[in-house]
Amino acid sequence: MIRSAKPSDVPAILAMIRELAEYERAPQEAKATEEQLRTALFGEHPAVFALIAEEVGGGAAEPVGFALWFRNFSTWTGTHGVYLEDLYVTPRARGGGHGKALLAELARICVERGYARFEWSVLDWNEPAIGFYASIGAEPMDEWTVRRLSGEPLRALAAQAPGIAPTSGSLSKATSLSN
Repeated sequence: MIRSAKPSDVPAILAMIRELAEYERAPQEAKATEEQLRTALFGEHPAVFALIAEEVGGGAAEPVGFALWFRNFSTWTGTHGVYLEDLYVTPRARGGGHGKALLAELARICVERGYARFEWSVLDWNEPAIGFYASIGAEPMDEWTVRRLSGEPLRALAAQAPGIAPTSGSLSKATSLSN
């Protein structure tokens, strides 16, 4: 079963995020706290959204996977889309259709809302995921390369910012939102 996440899912989501980081060979990068995740998902201005895959056994439903996503925007299509930040299914539940069900629900959200794209990244060594994504028709965007600024390079570039003059436009509203 697939459902929207609720605040009580935060500990399970965070545990699965840490399992995913371990699988992706970067456990030291999983620094999020329950409080940060709860605020991002359920605060006054949610920044991300999550779906939960559950298995029912012995009368109780247990989270066995999640998809964490946010809206993006394409200037080319003039529409929003979905960016899938994380997709994870616990090892014991893999092969049970949970990953595909999570992706199908996100595809349904895109179609229902008129979003033009559903995008995500996959590590180039993650052959099982690459094969799975190919099997559902997801095309690699080989001509694009992801770039990331973090740590000192991010701070150094930020220090060069001239600042933004206050306006009543959307930029001032967007930059005034907390985290």
